[in-house]
Amino acid sequence: MVHLGGKGLTDAVIAEIDRALEAHELIKVRAAALERDARETALAEICARLRAQPVQHIGKVLVVYRPKPEQR
Repeated sequence: MVHLGGKGLTDAVIAEIDRALEAHELIKVRAAALERDARETALAEICARLRAQPVQHIGKVLVVYRPKPEQR
């Protein structure tokens, strides 16, 4: 699980999400510091920047999927 802090979706967080997706394909991103609209925007930005797919947004948890490189 990756946590979004008060600074939101920084390049460092995007890099960490990318590493997590490389290793696990399906990950959770906890966005407790963000409001609902900001979480929706963050999920869309994560998926656009990392060529991933949104799976779920339940409460303050975003679930993101991206196939491993050998399966793309």
